[in-house]
Amino acid sequence: MKNKIKDYLQLIKLSLSIMVVFSSVMAFVLTPDFKEYQDKLFRVLMLFAGGMLVTGSANAINQVVEKDTDAMMKRTGKRPVAAGRMSVQEGWAFAIITGSAGIFILGHYFNWLTAGLAAFSLFLYAFIYTPLKKINSIAVLVGAIPGAFPCLIGWAAGDDKLSIGGWVLFGIQFLWQFPHFWAIAWIAHADYTRVGFKLLPADKGPTKFTALQTVIYSLLLLPVTLVPYYTGMCEYASVTGKTGLAFIVLANIFMLMRSLKLYKTMEVAAARKVMFGSYMYLPVVLLALLMSKV
Repeated sequence: MKNKIKDYLQLIKLSLSIMVVFSSVMAFVLTPDFKEYQDKLFRVLMLFAGGMLVTGSANAINQVVEKDTDAMMKRTGKRPVAAGRMSVQEGWAFAIITGSAGIFILGHYFNWLTAGLAAFSLFLYAFIYTPLKKINSIAVLVGAIPGAFPCLIGWAAGDDKLSIGGWVLFGIQFLWQFPHFWAIAWIAHADYTRVGFKLLPADKGPTKFTALQTVIYSLLLLPVTLVPYYTGMCEYASVTGKTGLAFIVLANIFMLMRSLKLYKTMEVAAARKVMFGSYMYLPVVLLALLMSKV
């Protein structure tokens, strides 16, 4: 039983799923009417549960579809379906049950706009982005859409519509994914090339062009992360507002410096720093926005 639980946690990519759902919960908490809820904790738990189920379903489908590819790579070869510890049928059954349950929870406890967005995100990730990875590097652009959908899902859950705040958060997470994912693709380039994945913007792999794209998207993040302060979603007059704004600026400088280091050195070690830096960047920015919330 212990090993089976471990396999299921690996199937849903637990740490990745938590990070994805965290951004959804943060978007929910940032909605203007969140303070009006009398059952805030219950709502957050339901959003977390529904989000984890849908995200876990998408990740399970990804592993079922890519079982042969995963088996060829050192980084993914021990995943349960790829390693043969779990059958394809079991993987599909798990994905269907969790996906359906998650969509129902989001629709029942929030609204069906939220549930529809979650279902569409699952479809894009599992059935469009996943097979596209072996066709063209535009897969990264396509994958960034469902990758940023958690912000829209969380916002729709709290606001019952897709207003400007949700789209701003979507834009932040959308842009963030490019330096984040290109750093991962840089590190795993040999493995990805061997199995036919085309994920870097340059056909020749880790090049100056790829590093430059990472720098450009890191630069674009700064003005987009400041938009909440100019739309009235966040304020910077109070002490907490100024503190949040300072954290956002520092986070963007941090991300840009790591991307510039990659451009300068072209080393895997620098790409790894961009990757780990991006893991820290998003929570810091979202928490800073929460500090500055009107």
